[in-house]
Amino acid sequence: MERGRGSRGLLPLLAVHAASEYWRLDRKPPVTAALVAANALVYLRPGVLDRVLPTIDEVWFNPHLIVKHRDLKRFFLSAFYHIGEPHLVYNMVSLLWKGIQLETSMGSCEFASMVITLLGLSQGVTLLLSKSLVLFFDYGKPYYRDYAAGFSGILFAMKVVLNSETDNYSYVHGLMVPSRYAAWAELILIQMFVPNSSFIGHLGGILAGILYMKLRASCSGTDPLTAFIRGFRTVLGWPLRFLMGLSPFRRRRILGRGRVGRNQRSISGTWSCPVCTFNNSGWLNVCEMCGTGRNGNGLSSFGSSNQSRDLSLEELRQRRIQRFGR
Repeated sequence: MERGRGSRGLLPLLAVHAASEYWRLDRKPPVTAALVAANALVYLRPGVLDRVLPTIDEVWFNPHLIVKHRDLKRFFLSAFYHIGEPHLVYNMVSLLWKGIQLETSMGSCEFASMVITLLGLSQGVTLLLSKSLVLFFDYGKPYYRDYAAGFSGILFAMKVVLNSETDNYSYVHGLMVPSRYAAWAELILIQMFVPNSSFIGHLGGILAGILYMKLRASCSGTDPLTAFIRGFRTVLGWPLRFLMGLSPFRRRRILGRGRVGRNQRSISGTWSCPVCTFNNSGWLNVCEMCGTGRNGNGLSSFGSSNQSRDLSLEELRQRRIQRFGR
């Protein structure tokens, strides 16, 4: 059994980088943050997670073992395991950069649907490629019985999706290439400089990204998985909203613009001005917006109620100027 790992200094740098990236964003992409946190926790295995999570030896992506034992645990979980801290940090920095852009443009539900789909496609394509090398070329030893792990396949697929509709250029390890071919250039360069990396896994990710774009183009409307995730989020969020509504610390709205229509009821603890419909605190007897008085029935004491209701917008504006000086 693996013991919970410590950090050699790279993970704190990753945490600082992630925090700085999120700090500058107006909208914080939650799915990207959850994915980074999940990968980091699986690697560190703190506390009870060390006893609950399977070891890396139990989840290596090995096509031979997956086919032989129909091992779905290896098929799905291997993407969230990393061999070492540099491997994890490199992948998570890449995930932050790609995930923030994609989730911000697609929305969290569709982005989550895409990640799940790319996970299945990249692992499935890699498995098919490895098996095909055995069946058609009798070339199985280097790939079919190899052990691999990591989020790289999904990241290559995300890179294809991110650059699929752009004509810009990107820097790939110091080389400028057209963005839509950046994944292919990175595949070759990584294999040159890191020969022990999973070439077939990275290639499977690229092909999965291309396949995903083809499937997405052929579907009209929202895909079923995205619709399911949105519905699940709504159902999951309802109890939380209900509890927040019961909380005594919840800020209540006392003042504000009134409702449209003359016969709408006022918010509890307030009275609605019959002239401008502004909701005023029950402690006040004069409308803060237009200066109209209030009588015991909640109607204006300034002339008759019909007079008040016939005031024009210009008269309301003049009353406000006289009351507030602006």
